[in-house]
Amino acid sequence: MSEYRDAFWWSNDGLRLHYRDYAGGGDDRPVLLCLPGLTRNARDFEPLADRLGGQWRLICPDLRGRAESAYAKDPMTYVPLTYLQDLERLLADLALTRFVVVGTSLGGIIAMLMAATRPDRLAGAILNDVGPLIEEAGLARIRGYVGSGSTHATWVHAARALSENNADVYPDYTLEDWLGMAKRLYRLNSSGRVVLDYDMRIAEPLRVPGGEAGVDLWPSMAGFRNVPTLILRGERSDLLGAATADRMVREIGATATLTTVSRVGHAPTLAEPQAVSAVDALLERVRANG
Repeated sequence: MSEYRDAFWWSNDGLRLHYRDYAGGGDDRPVLLCLPGLTRNARDFEPLADRLGGQWRLICPDLRGRAESAYAKDPMTYVPLTYLQDLERLLADLALTRFVVVGTSLGGIIAMLMAATRPDRLAGAILNDVGPLIEEAGLARIRGYVGSGSTHATWVHAARALSENNADVYPDYTLEDWLGMAKRLYRLNSSGRVVLDYDMRIAEPLRVPGGEAGVDLWPSMAGFRNVPTLILRGERSDLLGAATADRMVREIGATATLTTVSRVGHAPTLAEPQAVSAVDALLERVRANG
């Protein structure tokens, strides 16, 4: 496992937020800012960091209400615009003015907001299985499980539960793969039970119309037009439709590439061979652009 440093920053409303800082190989490469999905956390990028850490510096935040970051007093702050404000504080603290944003699902929505507001900072972008239009089937599935806490006696029990609920997303996974995912999604509580590692109240904004993003994100595609951009889509994804992914490429133009990861749903882990090749090619384009 690649080594990292645990560090913290403060939000505008006084929450102590956590990130992992994986050291890179030099100052000539922009930082990779890795933003996780709705119920995920910094651990979600362990496969990417294990492969790229030491060559590239990776900053992997826990969004508010996840893992080592504090839970919000007001659950209605669990929305993309607030996450963006939190991350702006982090970027300011680290004096990061140029970076590659790697956004999975919710993280990709935040990346689109960054492109809409300050595209000049983006040295590159990876939008992992998310776009301006979210499929209703995927939204319904997410609303069905987010915020419904489950506990398990052992890690194997947690892994088997993940397998039962997500077999169609990762049909080729072994028990070892499911255990690895469980270790990224769950934690041990004070009673020794294995529990999901997020504030169950992150589900509350999803019950409000428009709570997924709150704004029309199609105009944000213009922010990627001068930025090497990789759109990753799981072949079996119920969140990012093929037509939406194709339209994203058209809207962005020549700087965008689309890779569909076979036999994977929402979302690719970035460890699949097709994803690895696509990410490496994107990073080569970033380096070539200086």
